[in-house]
Amino acid sequence: MHQLIASPYNGKFLIARPGSKGGMRIPRTLYEELASTAESSSPLPAWLLDHALTAWGLDLDLEGTVMRETVLVRPETRLGYGRATYEINKGCNFNCEHCYLAERKFEGLSWPDKVRLLHLLRDAGVLWLQFTGGEPLIDRDFTDAYTLAHRSGMLIEILTNGSRLHRPEIINLLRDLPPHKVTVSLYGATPGSFDALTRKPGAFKLVEKGLIAAHEAGLALELALIITRHNAHELNAMHALAERYGAGSQEYSTISPTYTGTPEPLAAQAPGFLDKTSVFKGCPAGHTFFHVDPHGLATMCKVGRENPVDLMTEGLDGLFRLPGIADAQMLRTGGCGGCQLSGTCRVCRPLAKAYQEAKAPLNTYCQHGEEETR
Repeated sequence: MHQLIASPYNGKFLIARPGSKGGMRIPRTLYEELASTAESSSPLPAWLLDHALTAWGLDLDLEGTVMRETVLVRPETRLGYGRATYEINKGCNFNCEHCYLAERKFEGLSWPDKVRLLHLLRDAGVLWLQFTGGEPLIDRDFTDAYTLAHRSGMLIEILTNGSRLHRPEIINLLRDLPPHKVTVSLYGATPGSFDALTRKPGAFKLVEKGLIAAHEAGLALELALIITRHNAHELNAMHALAERYGAGSQEYSTISPTYTGTPEPLAAQAPGFLDKTSVFKGCPAGHTFFHVDPHGLATMCKVGRENPVDLMTEGLDGLFRLPGIADAQMLRTGGCGGCQLSGTCRVCRPLAKAYQEAKAPLNTYCQHGEEETR
């Protein structure tokens, strides 16, 4: 099994190690040197041995270490998509109040079609792949899909609620084939707040078991702290949980409507926790990044799902249409007209459209709403 990946990425060439941070940008000449010996029994070049030891403490200067067993060299492709998210299933074992999915149906591709889809992602140039849902770990094909993506030379992030991380078949897989990162959504620091938001009794205990198992397995772990009306008073305790399990953490305080434009999730918003600081400065969605839903429909991202490309019928050629589809969604003004603040919007146009269709309060997504509340 490969220990290093050499891959094109957005016009550059990188060397990465699955499950580890850090990497190396190399010139085309060194990438071509690796590509020319990728399937051979040649020893690893001295410059690569030195870097592996410096960057990761990885000693590859051992007897019997050869290129074809150690370094997976990803070929250049016609497309420049370095990242993708794969919503393997919309089904979920939680029923979170704030969920952006209007429906959480447990459905998707058959296993043979999942194999074909993952090969298409590989051939599109995807190096960083995020498995998401719904809850990806409950998909019947998750372990096989993860294994195939990992062995295809993708660096994988799993976005999960953590409820199944403790299961032996999951934790053993991730220990043997380490992900780039496991991001667990944290919905509170106590059973009362956590179970209220997820609307599942016992959810907090399940997630704690998963965090313990992931920490003991040495997985790269991050907690997404989802701040809502149920848990805002526990924010410090949520940060303390992240520290306890050796995890990084990011706060997410603004609740959006469903991405189909219905308002139900907005009721979970914690008063005083709207993010009013960041300004939307553009996004590569549809150009160097894309999203795939459970049926193999590719869109610019999780939010902008108009005019999807059916990868299962169009194949890679369909992705050449995606930049134009993305640009059309980003340029549309929708319910905004003659705005003098458009250069400092905090949300992209597809997300603003979802807010508008949900008839959300203006202050939740637009600076004009701030003027009304003064």
